[in-house]
Amino acid sequence: MSKGILMVVSGPSGCGKGTVLAEIVKSDNIFYSVSATTRSPRPGETDGINYHFLTKDKFEEMIDDEGMLEYASYCGNYYGTPLKPVEDMLEKGCHVILEIEVQGAMKIKEKCPDAVFIFILPPSLKELRRRLEKRGTESAEVIEKRLGEAAGEIAHAYKYDYAVVNGDLSKAVNDIKSIIRAEELKTAKIKNTINEVLENA
Repeated sequence: MSKGILMVVSGPSGCGKGTVLAEIVKSDNIFYSVSATTRSPRPGETDGINYHFLTKDKFEEMIDDEGMLEYASYCGNYYGTPLKPVEDMLEKGCHVILEIEVQGAMKIKEKCPDAVFIFILPPSLKELRRRLEKRGTESAEVIEKRLGEAAGEIAHAYKYDYAVVNGDLSKAVNDIKSIIRAEELKTAKIKNTINEVLENA
């Protein structure tokens, strides 16, 4: 059985990553890795589904025990990826999606050079501002801070393998599905199939 593909998805807050990925994970054989964070839950968020909401002490304990694939501090809180669930699902042949910010993604790139890196872009910073304001969960001051961080994050998009603009949800979802299919068909991923064809000549 082939090992699953590790996919790392980043994009600025408000670009619609969560909405796009919610559609992607409806597909069979795709596991969404739930990140851990020390930030407080937003309205409607559920522990274990949106994030594993941890205390700072618990998060730091996992860091010390090497239980995180990666972690970073962002806007005053820790964010990280618990290691064991990712390893288990990849070994089962499932594709794993990590939704993490740029700092964490670059750490993954060092540890897992075979991972596939996808950056989700908003159509424009003006549209990103509109989406953040519409969300209604943050003050004007926090929104300005997020927009400044977004510009810095977008500058790193060229370090990713693919960039997908989320202007139209269905198109963005189809673009990512196309990326996954292309990666599945890479010769390195299907070498066993190629060998079987040759052996049964």
